[in-house]
Amino acid sequence: MATQTAQQRRDDAKLRFDAYLAGCPSRRLLDRIADKWVALVLKSLAAGPQRYSDLARQLAGVSQKMLTQTLRNLERDGLLTRTVTAEVPVRVDYELTPLGSSLGQLLGDLKSWAEEHMPDVDEARQRYDRRT
Repeated sequence: MATQTAQQRRDDAKLRFDAYLAGCPSRRLLDRIADKWVALVLKSLAAGPQRYSDLARQLAGVSQKMLTQTLRNLERDGLLTRTVTAEVPVRVDYELTPLGSSLGQLLGDLKSWAEEHMPDVDEARQRYDRRT
């Protein structure tokens, strides 16, 4: 096995994580963070730790199953922490990790962009639909 320089190892690492390549593992991460519930949960938690019920109330339309699945996946990916406090009833809080916070900022910008430009998108859709 040939010895590699540090630069060669960095170059190889870049090749391994090229989302344009079909087998790149970063595609799974992009698939996860492209989910609307992930974006909304991360943006919601940017304000600080929240309980499950607070998140469920804030995210109108999310099912219990989908919220639970989203929170578990985000915890697994290291984007949030789940803290259980032994009291009656048991208290469970969710909080962003530094990694989750950095992603939450990006997704927050995306959410703001969508809200700001929705009228433009609606207008474009109407023009398209009239043409076709």
